[in-house]
Formats: sequence, structure tokens, C-alpha cells
Amino acid sequence: MTDRYAVIGNPISHSKSPLIHAQFACQTGQDLSYEAILAPLNGFRDTVLAFRDGGCRGMNVTVPFKFEAFQLATQLTVRAQAAQAVNTLKFDGTEIIGDNTDGAGLVADIERNLDFILQGKRVLLMGAGGAAYGVALPLLNAGAIITVANRTEDKAHKLAAVFAAHGPIQGSSYIALAGSQFDCVINATSSSLADSLPPLPRGESATPPSSPNAPFSIGENAKRGGIFAPNALAYDMMYGKKSPFLLFAKEQGAARLADGLGMLVEQAAESFFLWRNVRPDTAPVIAKLRLI
Repeated sequence: MTDRYAVIGNPISHSKSPLIHAQFACQTGQDLSYEAILAPLNGFRDTVLAFRDGGCRGMNVTVPFKFEAFQLATQLTVRAQAAQAVNTLKFDGTEIIGDNTDGAGLVADIERNLDFILQGKRVLLMGAGGAAYGVALPLLNAGAIITVANRTEDKAHKLAAVFAAHGPIQGSSYIALAGSQFDCVINATSSSLADSLPPLPRGESATPPSSPNAPFSIGENAKRGGIFAPNALAYDMMYGKKSPFLLFAKEQGAARLADGLGMLVEQAAESFFLWRNVRPDTAPVIAKLRLI
């Protein structure tokens, strides 16, 4: 009998999860179906329980229900407890196991797909909401040295305090970032959805090479006083378009730019592994989605 899975959210019609999991199932030979479910804003719990009672084996959870999923789960993984939000549910009888695969997906995309090792790297994590909470612990476990910046500085310090026992992390205002540089800057805010940009410090133009024919060396085309260190990676969790943040990063001399499509596929693969104990190959799926 085909095992049933789904993604639940509101809105949900835009979700790429059914396509992603269909490709995973085909690739690994797993007998499963995967659908998208629109839940009423006040009906998340009832919708999940009805789907479970109808024989569903698990669900992905997207906005705005990740915090409700956290409350609904009867068991929580360590990373779900740290994130204080759940994006993956696994049903085992009456037990509802809650996990959060977002951070694992981000780290896998950065380290494996982008070949950017986080160990010892200075990481600026912008935002102190659910997205930032979901990735902070996996970033620390990967060896990153994190500064959290947020428009409301107190929230940045609160997030840092929550994860302080797990590694080097501090909170900051955006203004206080002036004069600091980072190897990796991650946009975990919702600013890109509104085509806006967090108030990051801007650098001044660097001096060009002395000879017209001399090439720029690494870092010489960066902006003096900007936040991007030489060879820095700018990563926006949003995907699908060039965001104001990535355009800003390019103008400010970031060496590499990446959106969150790889993270989307990698976190889905982590959910798939939790459900099926089989790890799919993400590279061909990411490549296919880039063409859509």
C-alpha cells in the first residue's frame, strides 16, 4: 500500500515540495505519494490529526504553522527543541515526532553544494525570528562563529543567549556592525519578500589597480569598510529571484552569491531521510528546479 505524505501550510499552492519528493521517491524507488494541503488558519491541528488518522505517515509544515506544529508534537528532536519550531512531522501510532530540518538543509547547501566550509568562519546571521532560530544550532555545530543582527537589538541578544552554551555567538544591532567583516552573511529576515533590505553598513569603493592592465587580486574589488570579507559568501534564504540583499552584496564586493533553493531541497532530503531512512541525491533535483 502506497504511503502518504504531505506538506501543509497557508498559502500552499506555490510549494515545490510535492515535485521535490516525487523526484526523491522516483530516484530511490520508494512507494509513496505526496500532496499539498491548504489548512484553515484556525484549523491546523484538526487538519493534521485528520490526515494522520487517515493513514498518513508524515507531513512537512510551512508558514504559518511551524510554531503550532511545535506545540502539537508529542516528541521533539534536539534540533526542534533548539529551533522552538517544527517543519517535519512523523507519525508513529499515536506519537507525533517533531523535527526541524531547516538548519541541516542550510548547512548541507553551504558546505556540500557551495563547497564553503563553515568551521572557524565569521558568520553574520541577519534576523532573530523563527528562521534564524531554526539554523543557529546547526551553524554552531558546523563550527561557525556567529554574530546575530536584528532591527530590534534585544531580540538578537535573546537569540544569542539561547544558544550561547553551544558555541561562539553574540547579538548586535545593525549600526554596531560598522567596521566588522564576515566570511558569510546569511539573510534570515523576511525583507526579501517585501523587496527591502536590512540596514547594513555600506563600504567605500576600493582603490583600483595601479596599472590599467593589472587584474584585481582577490578582495581588491571589495568595498573598504563593508561587511564582506575577501572571498565572502552572501546567502539569502529566499529563492526564486535576485533579492535586494543579493544585489547589495554583489555591489559591495561579495565574492559569491547564493539563494535558498539548495536549502529548500536539502531540508526536504533531511525530512525524506527521517521518514524513509533513505538519503536521496539532491544535486539532480536542484539542477532540475533551476530550470523551472
